Amino acid sequence: MIYFDNAATGGFKPNQVIDSTLYAIKYLSANAGRSGHKLSVLASKEVYETRKRLGEFVGNRSLERIVFTHNCTDALNKAIFGICDENSHIVTTVTEHNSVLRPLYELQKRGAKVTFVKPKTSFVTADDIAAAIDDDTDLVIVNGVSNVTGAENDIDGIGTLLKNTDTVFMVDGAQMAGHKKINMSKQNIDVLCLAGHKGLYAIQGIGAIAFGEKAKLKPTVFGGTGTDTFNESMPDNYPERLEAGTLALPAILSLKEGIGYAKNNAAYIQNQLSALTEFMISNLTLRPYIKLYSIPNQYGIVAFSHTEIPSQELAQILSDKYDIAVRGGFHCAPLMHKFLNTEKFGLVRVSFSAQNTRREISAFLAAIDEISMSA
Repeated sequence: MIYFDNAATGGFKPNQVIDSTLYAIKYLSANAGRSGHKLSVLASKEVYETRKRLGEFVGNRSLERIVFTHNCTDALNKAIFGICDENSHIVTTVTEHNSVLRPLYELQKRGAKVTFVKPKTSFVTADDIAAAIDDDTDLVIVNGVSNVTGAENDIDGIGTLLKNTDTVFMVDGAQMAGHKKINMSKQNIDVLCLAGHKGLYAIQGIGAIAFGEKAKLKPTVFGGTGTDTFNESMPDNYPERLEAGTLALPAILSLKEGIGYAKNNAAYIQNQLSALTEFMISNLTLRPYIKLYSIPNQYGIVAFSHTEIPSQELAQILSDKYDIAVRGGFHCAPLMHKFLNTEKFGLVRVSFSAQNTRREISAFLAAIDEISMSA
């Protein structure tokens, strides 16, 4: 199969990621932080080393404020509900994924005020956010990169805007991490939510929250932590306060090695993804039956519509007849599709990894031409 659905889950896993996962399953099936025997201690050491590597990777020096979650959706939910309640004012954008929107809709039902910002261009700027915030704004949450079009929002500008305020700045980094360098301290990001299984090359089942001193996260899940057992509440200390239950050790080890791979190959990954998206876009532009919604980007995302064939139907044909995997539909981003006026038929999203090739793109283009001739 030609796999062009990497924005959903990365199809390529480096050997060190696979090896570390198997190692954890075969030789390290023990609970980190729950016992004093050798395997538990070794598991705890591996968890600490992963926190350290992730903290260095995203520019967060407070390792106790690196919290592991099941995925980025879990991270966003824990972070949003950990900061906000029914009295909060939250500013977000129409470019967000449902993993942001649905928690905010729930808070809205409880009484919170949520302001949805529409960008004036294809991406969100600091000026867009500035027009929506006030002295009572508790949280601004923006995705670093649109999972629909690959458009990059102005994270640096928004961080500068909110730097000397009481408003917490949260970034959904699901599509950005591993594709572009992130430095939370330099970019004034207070909370960063991550997916391990996309640009960080980990297996499925691991995400993370990284946050600084400005953000105070209360627990939303309650259970065992291996510490302060007789306390009826969750411990006061991070990360235990937010990490109830057994950690997904195989996935955590895979994340450690995936981060290492992303860091060591950063220039290659960025150059390759930029080249692939530019090659795809330049060729699709020549086809009159295609309307593009992406520009060349380093995130490997190209979104388009076909003048004759709905996106989900086209994606299904590509899968069934040509063994090519793409994503059709609405990409869990309903407000973005309303903003783009594509809420009726959605878009086809092609999303690359650095391991994809121009030959695969040429095969895709040939398939699109053949399908279009018979439409």
